[in-house]
Amino acid sequence: MPPRRRARSTASPSPLGNLSSPLGSLMDVAPEQSPAVPLDDVDRQILVLVSQDSRRSQRALARELGMSAPAVGDRLSRLERLGVIQGYGVRVDWSAVGYPMTVYLTITAAQGYQQATIVEQIAGVPELEALDVVTGAIDMLARLRVRDHAHLRQLLRQIWEIEGVQRTETLLSLVGLPPKNVVAELLSKAVGEPA
Repeated sequence: MPPRRRARSTASPSPLGNLSSPLGSLMDVAPEQSPAVPLDDVDRQILVLVSQDSRRSQRALARELGMSAPAVGDRLSRLERLGVIQGYGVRVDWSAVGYPMTVYLTITAAQGYQQATIVEQIAGVPELEALDVVTGAIDMLARLRVRDHAHLRQLLRQIWEIEGVQRTETLLSLVGLPPKNVVAELLSKAVGEPA
């Protein structure tokens, strides 16, 4: 399920917009925060098990939970419908597919520039893995996947051409730990505790 977005205004404001509120237009591109969904211990256990192996069948889940497969299917459908489960994915060895470099790029917008305009353009970069608008001395933090230094230079030129980007800083990852299963770590602790 794609993230929900707020409706856009039909007016086409200047990229500089209201100089006192460069963050104002971010609400147009930011996914709407979902309300908390009440989860019981079984919901949490299902989320932990599916996060460990999303290919696990409903029958296998049912055996581990001591439930019927249709009951597990109903639970999964409910969690999907409510947006708790937003999809199922695959973990890729990026080196094996030709993108061994992880690059973090800090981005500072020109003063007063509407950051939503920059966010929309950077979101269109295929190498972008994640983008966060942050507080502090910088405005955005991007995580990119690149093939090599030549690819990185080409990508940086593309980003520097985005109107409103005042400054960037490039950080190369030297060593990356395998991703943690945050779902299992956080929700396993919550099993048995009040939500």
